[in-house]
Amino acid sequence: MSTEINNGKLHTNNIYIVKLIFLFIAFIFVSVSDSAQAINNDKSWVIVIDAGHGGRDPGALGSASREKDIALAIALKTGEYIEQNIKNVKVIYTRDKDVTLDLAERPKIANRNNADLFISIHANKTNSKSVQGTETYVMGLSKDKENLEVAMKENEVILLEDDYSTKYEGFDPKSPESYIMFSLMQNVFLKQSNDIASKVQIQFSEQLKRKDRGVKQAGFWVLFTTTMPSILIETGFISNISEEKYLNSKPGQNYLASAIFRACRDYINEIDSKSSKFPIQNQNPESETDISTAVISTRGEIVFMIQIATSASKAEVKPENFKGLKDVVEINTLDRFKYVTGSFTDYSEAARYRKKIEIVYPDAFIIAVQDNKILPLQQALEQKNKK
Repeated sequence: MSTEINNGKLHTNNIYIVKLIFLFIAFIFVSVSDSAQAINNDKSWVIVIDAGHGGRDPGALGSASREKDIALAIALKTGEYIEQNIKNVKVIYTRDKDVTLDLAERPKIANRNNADLFISIHANKTNSKSVQGTETYVMGLSKDKENLEVAMKENEVILLEDDYSTKYEGFDPKSPESYIMFSLMQNVFLKQSNDIASKVQIQFSEQLKRKDRGVKQAGFWVLFTTTMPSILIETGFISNISEEKYLNSKPGQNYLASAIFRACRDYINEIDSKSSKFPIQNQNPESETDISTAVISTRGEIVFMIQIATSASKAEVKPENFKGLKDVVEINTLDRFKYVTGSFTDYSEAARYRKKIEIVYPDAFIIAVQDNKILPLQQALEQKNKK
């Protein structure tokens, strides 16, 4: 959309988009990398499962069922399978009963809990009763009209909320112009989100023999402000008679939940394996959070470093164990060994360096260190900005 200027003033629609972009950039700057530290955390993974709609918002309506009921049943079963079968995983539900929950609150729950993964579960609907199949979405620009329509349908729930115009900074879920902002944002976790989304679709198609409609991108608000890998799953079409029956059946819900669980299991195993391929040396850490003496004293200065790996076993710090990196430093925490590289006083320089090494360590993220102590990244950035 071109920018129109009348009497020195930006067109109203462009002001809205620019305002929202700066709001989002500010939000991400102070919280994305901090929340990213939850991945491979010391004690457990945190997975937030969001059952779409609820309460006064029924979601899509089938011939004899409501999307909100289907989503809740599958969400609860998915969480049950995950907690029963994957060690060191904590499951948090945005809702575990039929209650109304604002769309904006759902990603906030994940962000507040430093979640490693956010999964929003839904059921689809279209005017054609013959359309069927599963599809999983990641945050991005809608590449075709159909994807945009799905996002609009799911985002329209905000119209039921009080003062939604102020709460969502003027975002209009029915206006295609409002979705232009999504084309200007690069989802920090797009690669990881695509990875888990692909695993979900593989489970649906190969194990359950459901029609595979693929992994897609669209502008879902519930994915827009999450600070971790996030996906939205459309488990089937409530508008298709046979698929509606499947979605409402106990076996169908159990099968879909088990498929999502297996995708999560494979994703977690893959991430953890990337962070644990080190020589095993039995050594019990004694300090609570003590960086090895290899870290140069910061003398009160805050520095930003890149965490590349974590392991339950101590690794010998040498280049061949860390894909050739020569400046790796060990951080010894309660029951894990963390390995970091680089040291920058400027956050943007650390971000550029992380971009370079993500080729060999795609899940690397930024941490803040001051006088041999790890600081919450948001706190570090706020202290930097005050200077």
